[in-house]
Parts: sequence; structure tokens; C-alpha cells
Amino acid sequence: MTTYTGFALGAINTLFLFVNFMEDTYYGLVSFILSTAFILVPFLAFGVHNTLVKFYSSFKNADQDQFLWYMLLLPLVIIVPATFITLFLLDQIASFLSTKNEIVGNYVWYIFSIAVATAYFEVFYAWSKVQLKSTFGNFLKEVFHRLGVTVLLILLAFSSITVDIFIILLVGIYVLRTLVMALYALRLRMPAAIVSRKRSHISHFKKDRVKIIKYSALIIIAGSVATLLIDIDKFMIGKFIEIEKVAYYSVAIYIATVIGVPARAMHQITYPMVASMLNNKEQVAMRNLYKKSSLTLLIISGLLLLLIVCNIKSLYLMLGPAYATGLYVVILISASKLFDNSLGVNNAIVFYSDYYRIVLVIGVVAVIVAIILNLLLIPLMGMNGAGIATLIATVGYSAAKLLVVQLKFKMQPFTKASASALLLIGLLFLLFYFWDFNFHPLISIAVKSTILSLLYAVTVYKLQLSEDITKMMDKVLNAFAKA
Repeated sequence: MTTYTGFALGAINTLFLFVNFMEDTYYGLVSFILSTAFILVPFLAFGVHNTLVKFYSSFKNADQDQFLWYMLLLPLVIIVPATFITLFLLDQIASFLSTKNEIVGNYVWYIFSIAVATAYFEVFYAWSKVQLKSTFGNFLKEVFHRLGVTVLLILLAFSSITVDIFIILLVGIYVLRTLVMALYALRLRMPAAIVSRKRSHISHFKKDRVKIIKYSALIIIAGSVATLLIDIDKFMIGKFIEIEKVAYYSVAIYIATVIGVPARAMHQITYPMVASMLNNKEQVAMRNLYKKSSLTLLIISGLLLLLIVCNIKSLYLMLGPAYATGLYVVILISASKLFDNSLGVNNAIVFYSDYYRIVLVIGVVAVIVAIILNLLLIPLMGMNGAGIATLIATVGYSAAKLLVVQLKFKMQPFTKASASALLLIGLLFLLFYFWDFNFHPLISIAVKSTILSLLYAVTVYKLQLSEDITKMMDKVLNAFAKA
């Protein structure tokens, strides 16, 4: 519920408040600042948020304390030198960022501050997750900053603040979120001070320290790959064409990203489970989770894709012709999100196993492909070029990770029910995408969504495509019957 609330707030911000109360140039600037900051996060975090989840359960008692202190300090190995580099090369960095849009050069420290705050937020969020307490952290991750942005945009709408103040306060929201997350995580588990031990005692943590550092260093690449594939397109649009196009592209990407909400919600629970299964070698349980998560996400994400893509023309009638230039971007990215969701816990199996090194190489190749395609296609096709580049790179990357799990673990997520679900999604797309009502766009969206959702839900239920979804629908039907 928290994840969905966050995305609902994000939708209000992205599709209404930003569009109506901030100039396109500044909306593009805000999107560029955040995208560039998020690109830096995996480097500054030093992969610690993933390392925490992977190794925490393998330590006990005092070794856990040492491990937690180490994870807390490790990001500083990157953050401290990066701060001095930014200080001494500020003009050069500003010049690089403002190649096409001079306005960007004034916001280097804003970008860096958000990046550092977000990096440590991820560390403390992982800290709480390994204590099996993710609800509050999930609220901070999904809702807190979006709610803060909503308040700032309302203040901006009433001219209570200027755009410059808005951006300063935006940085403050990300910093405050990290401080709150840190206090909560440390309250859950404050590691004891490291004390000297007898020489006869061999620390499990010390024996594994090199392994941990290697994993953290390598997982930086993995985290960077995932982030770059998400945000490199917005960064490069801001580098090569007018910055207001970043706003139009960001809206299109956000609309498509809604398809990923169920996966994000599920992964809060399943990722620590996969890490534990790998550590305890529970192969059968992991295989079952792999298939169930894949089918559930495919069915739920398929409905979201249909609701978005089949209503996108009506939605853009409300947003205006400038934003409507992102229509094909929505369709392209929606397709890539559906494929990624259909892989279930594939990412967790790869990154928490000993085969993550293979995927890191594949990921680097995917990022290089994405950068080259963006360089070639953005000048030629603008936003649509960025959408095509992202589609090719992300689908290729996801397919490669699927192949790694198949070859190394002898398992894959798809079943006959998966094929049936894809066929249903394809048929309903052909039926509803080209069927438009001559109503007000909002009414058209409501009517089409209602018909589409009912037809989809009834078909899924009658065909018994997913045992988990059928049980969930039975509970809903029984509740209505008793009411």
C-alpha cells in the first residue's frame, strides 16, 4: 500500500502540479538534477546497501556489529575524495554539464548533495531491511519525498516560494529523509563498540573482509548499470537538446514506470528471502518462488500496461501537445517494464549469488550500448531516439540475466500460464488501443479502464492462470458476498 501511495503522489506531482505550476524549462532542470544525482548514488554508496542484504545473515553476534560498522564507514572511501574533486574541479564539471543548457552549471552542488544523501539513505534502508523492519523505510523511500515535493509545488502554485527556493528545499527534503532513516535504523540495531579480542578468537567477519570488499566494489558496477539504464537517457537529453524536453520525457517515463510498482512492492519482501535461500542452499524453495513471482507480476503488470497504453492518447489530450510528443516513449518503455517484471526475482538470484560477476560484464556492455545508441539516436529522433535506445539496452540486459540463471541454476520462470497471460495481454491491446470514445478524456479513461479491467480480471479468474491471484480474488469475492 505504501508503494502505491507513493506512486499516486508522484502521479499528482508529475502529471498535474509540475505540468501546471512550473515552467517547462525549470521542470526539465529539476528532472535533470535528480537524474544526474541518482546516476552518482551507486558509486557514492559503494554498493553497501546490496552488501548488507547479502552478507548480514551469514554473521552472528559480535561479527554482525563489526560488519555493520564497516558498512557504515565504507561509503566514505568514495564520498570524501569525491567532495574534494568537486570542490577543486567545480568549474570544469559545471562546464561539462551545461554543454547545451547553461542553466545547469549553477546546480552542481545541489546534484552532489542529493546524491550523497540518497546514497546513505539506501545504506540505512538496507540496515532496517536486514532487521526485517522495512515498513517505515519503505514509507520514507516511496512517500516522504514525494509528499514533500507536493507541498513545495503547492507553495509554488500560490507564489509563496520561488523556483530557486523550491530547488533548495528539494535538496533539504532528501537530506531530512536520510537523517530520519538513519535515526530509525540505528534505533533498530545500534552496533556495539568494537573492542579488542583475544588472539585465540578468529573473527568470522575478518576472514570474510576481503570477500566483502570485492563484492561491494563489484556491486557498484551492478548498481550503476541499473541506475544508468534508468537515468542516462534523461541526462543525455539534457546534454544534447533543449532542457524542457527532459520534462516531457520524464513525464513519459514516469507514466510507464507505474508498471514497475508491483515489482517494487514485491521485491521489498522477496529479495531478503532470496538472499537467505541462497545462503542456506534452499534450491527447491527458490525455484518455486521464482516461478510464482514471475507469473504474479506478469499478470498484474500486464493489466497496468493495458490501462496505461490503451488510455495514453486520452491522457495526453489533458496534458497538452508538448507532452504528447512522449507518446511512443510510453509504449516503448512500458514494453520493457513488462518484460523485466515478468522475470520475477531473477535480479535477486543473480546479484546475491556467486555469479554476479558475469552479469556485471553484461551490464557494462548494456550501458555502453545504451550510451552509443543515445548518442546516435537523440540528435536524429529526439525523445523517441532515447526511448528506442533504452528499450534495446534494458530488454537485452534483462534477457542476458535470464540466460545466466537458466545456465547456472537450471531454472527459468515461465510456464504455460505465462504464455496464456501474454496472449491475453496482446489480444486486449489490439481490441482496446484503437477503440476511442468521443467523451471528455477523463470520462473516456474511466469508461475504458472499467471495461478493460473487468474483462481482464474475469478472464484471468476463469482460466485460473495464477493460484495466488485466484486465492486473492476469492477473498475479495467472499468479502463482497458477506457484505
